[in-house]
Amino acid sequence: MASVASIYARAFADVVSDQHLDVDRAMAELRTIAALLAESADLRRVWENPAIPAEQKRKLLDAIAERDGISQPVRNLVAVLIDHRRVQFLGRILQQLEKELDARLGFAQAEITSVRDLGDAERRALEAQVGKLTGKKVRARYGRDQSLLGGAVIRIGSTIYDGSVKGQLERIKQAISS
Repeated sequence: MASVASIYARAFADVVSDQHLDVDRAMAELRTIAALLAESADLRRVWENPAIPAEQKRKLLDAIAERDGISQPVRNLVAVLIDHRRVQFLGRILQQLEKELDARLGFAQAEITSVRDLGDAERRALEAQVGKLTGKKVRARYGRDQSLLGGAVIRIGSTIYDGSVKGQLERIKQAISS
């Protein structure tokens, strides 16, 4: 159901743009609700149960929104998902929304995997290099993979830049065998 997630993500990205919302705050609030939903089987059962009136579900949402300081636009998105029985797609909508907002704001998503945790200076240097490659600002997620032996692998969309020792050894192996 990627299309459902895309539709809601684009619509909420329009709301964020039109109302000049703080993108980071809206995303953090949505992550809070998504985490609550993921962690609480009871909350999922209530919000996904068609036998429970939508009004009661929204009252529960309002209590959560008040407790956690959730803004009205974010609360309204979740209420629409509840009303249209789409709350189970919240996680996917959040992922699509992040991609949509990044595209609109000129950010490139990069997944950077290295053999060890990188220091701040190393991260900034890598992000600067990725920025030069893409011509965009970079939002990077970092991971670790001991099998790389050294260096890093950077994934931007479907493009992979392999600067790892493991990747270099594989290329040498292929060159020798051909």
